[in-house]
Amino acid sequence: MKLEDYKKEFTEDDAVGWLEIDKEFDRLYPGQEPKHFAPPIPYMLGGDNPLDGVSYYESKKQEDHYHFITYGFSELYYNEEKVDGEFSKWGFELTFRLKPYEADNGNPSWAVALLQNIAKYVFNSRKWFEEFHYMPANGPIRLNTETEITALVFVADPEVPKKQTPHGEVLFLQIVGITSAEFDYIVENPEKVEELVNKLKENNPLLITDLNRKN
Repeated sequence: MKLEDYKKEFTEDDAVGWLEIDKEFDRLYPGQEPKHFAPPIPYMLGGDNPLDGVSYYESKKQEDHYHFITYGFSELYYNEEKVDGEFSKWGFELTFRLKPYEADNGNPSWAVALLQNIAKYVFNSRKWFEEFHYMPANGPIRLNTETEITALVFVADPEVPKKQTPHGEVLFLQIVGITSAEFDYIVENPEKVEELVNKLKENNPLLITDLNRKN
């Protein structure tokens, strides 16, 4: 998008990048109002959490699950200097699909904290994620929980395609919980990450994380 077109289409009050994200999720979940979590103090004002927000929708595809989306890894607000970049800020946003877990009592707020912690790592280390990257959670991904899901792998969200925004490219990367054994396997065989993901997809095409999964 050329700067002159950007100025015609948007004003300084527009959250240009945020609107681009919302377009994708409005398409997937028409008419649904998501639950939204915003940090009490914005990061730009000295808050601890880099993401401006995390929303989740209730999906009934494949099986009932929550579908989370982050706001803050990409350029969210009107910024003439960022127009027509190759990548919008870090070039991605994170998604996460979670099967409801009984102990959450319908409030999976720990997943928001998990996404914010990943953001802290990215913003502090200046290292970003791409498809088939992986990382340990240094314990259960839901703290103080008996689960074998202790690590994450990153994949392209199966329902949200990469898109060109006025600020550049945004890839929607889905985090997927994997077991300790699966993580150990890909640490020893890093060339096998895609193979592991494809195996998980055989019974779980949307790669929904289930804290009760054993293998």
